[in-house]
Amino acid sequence: MTRPPSASLLDAFATLLGPKGYSVDPDAMAPWLTDWRGKYHGRAAAMLSPATTGEVAAIVRLCAEAKVALVPQGGNSGMVGGATPDASGDQLLLSLRRMNRIRHIDEAAQLAIAEAGVILENFHNAVLAHRLRFPLTLGGKGSATIGGLVSTNAGGTQVLRHGSMRALTLGVEAVLPDGSIFDGLAPLKKDNRGYDLRHLLCGAEGTLGIVTAASLRLVPAAAARRTAWIGIDSPESALLLLRRVDAAIGRELEGFELIPHSCLDAVLRHIPQTRAPLAAAQPWYVLLELAGEDERALGEALEAQLAAALDTGLIRDVVIAKSDRESEDFWRLRDSISEAERAEGPALQHDISVPVDLMPAFIAEDPARLAAAFPGVRALSFGHLGDGNVHHHVQPPIGVDGATWLAEHGAAVSRLVYSHVLELGGSISAEHGIGQMKRDILAELDSPARLSALRGIKAGIDPAGLLNPGKLVA
Repeated sequence: MTRPPSASLLDAFATLLGPKGYSVDPDAMAPWLTDWRGKYHGRAAAMLSPATTGEVAAIVRLCAEAKVALVPQGGNSGMVGGATPDASGDQLLLSLRRMNRIRHIDEAAQLAIAEAGVILENFHNAVLAHRLRFPLTLGGKGSATIGGLVSTNAGGTQVLRHGSMRALTLGVEAVLPDGSIFDGLAPLKKDNRGYDLRHLLCGAEGTLGIVTAASLRLVPAAAARRTAWIGIDSPESALLLLRRVDAAIGRELEGFELIPHSCLDAVLRHIPQTRAPLAAAQPWYVLLELAGEDERALGEALEAQLAAALDTGLIRDVVIAKSDRESEDFWRLRDSISEAERAEGPALQHDISVPVDLMPAFIAEDPARLAAAFPGVRALSFGHLGDGNVHHHVQPPIGVDGATWLAEHGAAVSRLVYSHVLELGGSISAEHGIGQMKRDILAELDSPARLSALRGIKAGIDPAGLLNPGKLVA
């Protein structure tokens, strides 16, 4: 059992960190005690903001001795309440935002070492100055931090080609629950010293250790990109297009997003300065992007594939971006979907994954399953068809009080969605983690073998349960 921090412990933190690193000011802490979606609200005895790995280690050692719980936090842009303390006020909020140095960029080796508090967009810009890029991006790039991305094994829109954060993380530095520092930053290609602590920490959501820095894989800055907005009949047709383009030019295929017209319509209604790329509305859209070195060859390959798809009726209409600005406009439509959906009203948002070939079937079948159990309910899906990640939003029936309906039926709706996902061999969390939002449903529905292993790892590494308690595993 953890304990509330004593006055002497708080005094020790104030001395260790100074005024820039220690705060009990309610106004200063308030923005960080609520999750990004506004679903979870907590309290904290203090907010600790270390500037170095040594300070993190000292904090953890003091907490381990006193049996006080720590909740690590990066940009606070997570979707599952994974960085929000509980309501007791006994936990300490550990902010990594001051640890924002990029320690090293190696152009020849195409890697960089970045601290946990480095904001993703700033990291993109820094490596671009070295003619390199970090091939992971997402809508929250202006606030998401490297430590949080590692700790949640973040995904995004380029997983199809480059993999998730785990694939891009070559090494990790972290503070373990006893306050010891694990220095695993060396980007070793061969290392057979038993369990891979780097992979354990990546995706552990701060429950096994506090990531303070990471060695990250970079790729050459793309000399050219080609982005197309495509009108299409159905997810089944989109899958056929994906297989066709992947077989012909897969090495350069970097993004393949599936979007229903209802999502685009919501974006156009709620997001200023947006416009539909195609003259006529289509049932579904694909946002496709290629990236490579030869601009002319890239354009010719894309045009050839899309022309053939038009001729055979596989796609209904298409526009290819004529500039980087137009490409960014297309991506802004995709990245604004979550914001637009929030403006539409209350909804249950499910971040799930299924095998790629089964994604169209899930999208087609799940709304009918839901409607049979909950008449009038509405469901829409969008997401990363290239890697099987579906963002599946369920809206209450029209004419009811949405918040009340979700409070009464939301848990049962989600249980039905997740049961369907697991039937298909999928996962109830594709890229946002488990946090506190999905902890109980994971324990209820997932494999006993998986749960036993997760709990055993947690108990072995953090037996006192000091790091991010109440998250991921119960």
